[in-house]
Amino acid sequence: MIHLDLYLDYLAVEKGLAKNTLSSYGTDLRKFGAWLEGQSIELGAVDRGQIVRYFQSQRTAGISARSVARSLAAIRGFFRFLVAERHLSHDPTENIDNPKLWTNLPKSLQPADVEALLDAPDRNTAEGLRDAAMLELLYATGLRVSELIRVRIEDLVLDAGFVRTMGKGSKERIVPFGDSARAAIVAWMERGRQEFVKRPDPYLFLSMRGRPMSRQSFWMKIVRYARLAGIRSHISPHVLRHSFATHLLENGADLRSVQLMLGHSDISTTQIYTEVSRARLQKMYDRFHPRA
Repeated sequence: MIHLDLYLDYLAVEKGLAKNTLSSYGTDLRKFGAWLEGQSIELGAVDRGQIVRYFQSQRTAGISARSVARSLAAIRGFFRFLVAERHLSHDPTENIDNPKLWTNLPKSLQPADVEALLDAPDRNTAEGLRDAAMLELLYATGLRVSELIRVRIEDLVLDAGFVRTMGKGSKERIVPFGDSARAAIVAWMERGRQEFVKRPDPYLFLSMRGRPMSRQSFWMKIVRYARLAGIRSHISPHVLRHSFATHLLENGADLRSVQLMLGHSDISTTQIYTEVSRARLQKMYDRFHPRA
């Protein structure tokens, strides 16, 4: 990349940067230069949007946030140097803030892994019926785990297939669910729940003590069922929420509908799931296209 050696000499002589730091900066800038070349973008024509695209591609490729932050520091310093030395007339990194460029993409399961997870509880036991109903409802609705454990029986409309929940900011929303979740909930209510009832309680899901399930208890259960299902990647209740959103979008749901079901106040929060879908698409292309 043009002027790169000049900039690295400047960092070594004028700034006195350590050898390892210089090496890292050089690697980051050469990688950026290769990306520009692959995009047929001249250094003097780089704009803010292209910088953002570059860092989004880095995060999609799995580069850590720390590495991306270091890379931005290197690129920002390089452009500032080029402007100061009058090799360029503008600095495309001038108005770029750090945080939102490399928000971690949410983890989600493949559909086959979700099926294996939902099949893991033993539905011949009362505990298995409860756990199956919780997993089915979680994946069917994308509820937060805090919302799931607070679902009351009166919040369900089984015939119509929807649940009423109170989300962040005490905002109520209605979320639909399908036949699989309905069947699991009915089985739990008819054949399992009574074994856990110690006193009248409005909540749908009860612990062995007859109290509402806790977040921690359900977290441990989902980890155990994931291992039974052969899932070795990180798993949590939130992963099923992410999977719900990602799978809906991958199958053609519109972003606004997914936003409403997740209870996001700002659609920009929901848009992160479109990045997940694009990342999967890129991986599939790279894996299977003969000229990728």
